[in-house]
Amino acid sequence: MIKVVVCGASGRMGQTIGRMVNESSDLELVGGINLKPSSFFGADIVEAKDAENLLKTTKADVMIDFTIASAAVENVKMAARNKVALVVGTTGFTPEQNAIMEKAICNNVPAVISSNFSVGVNIFWQLVRESGKLLKDYDIEVFEAHHRNKKDAPSGTAKTILQILEDEVGPREKQYGREGMTERKNEIGVHVIRGGDIVGDHKVMFSKNFETIELSHHASDRSVFASGAVHAARWVVGKKPGIYGMSDVLNLKKIP
Repeated sequence: MIKVVVCGASGRMGQTIGRMVNESSDLELVGGINLKPSSFFGADIVEAKDAENLLKTTKADVMIDFTIASAAVENVKMAARNKVALVVGTTGFTPEQNAIMEKAICNNVPAVISSNFSVGVNIFWQLVRESGKLLKDYDIEVFEAHHRNKKDAPSGTAKTILQILEDEVGPREKQYGREGMTERKNEIGVHVIRGGDIVGDHKVMFSKNFETIELSHHASDRSVFASGAVHAARWVVGKKPGIYGMSDVLNLKKIP
């Protein structure tokens, strides 16, 4: 049995992941970490000051983190110290925070880090890459929508889309929304929507005179992200130390 600890255990993603782990025949939910102590699915949730002791006493194999950037950095450092494999779905990291995590992980533990754990989104990213390669001279717009409580904008998934597009079409200025007299230049428009309980919608639009091509992904339930994270937790245990992506987990080849 693979022993799993969930960070952000009392949140919506934490609860969904905890339930899936608890229902799995090959995984064991041995604890959670959150701001206040509690319990879920028969396992204790401890506060941050007791988190390291939880990893040691439970002999956890893997820790799954869907929290906020500042907390996730500390959780990654803690897991790396204790040789606990990692699955990180938190987004909104600064370059400095990414560097701190990379240093902690390097030569210590295997970690799957992704801005989106949905299988469909990872295939969607590949389609965006191929489209960008073929449609370099098209106008490009990126749209994303999430629930009203999401803090980072644009989403981590949208930032990954923008990085893929930059890889394929070259650097372009990013125009975050438009207002007033704004003539379009060779830019990528980025549009962010926050409202209600939207789980996650992303769309890329390639436009030229007389035609438009659209690629989109719609998530109707956050279980799709939790399922991917749990799959990654199974995969990462026992791998060589280093940082992996969901493309590694899913054995998706990057389109050259």
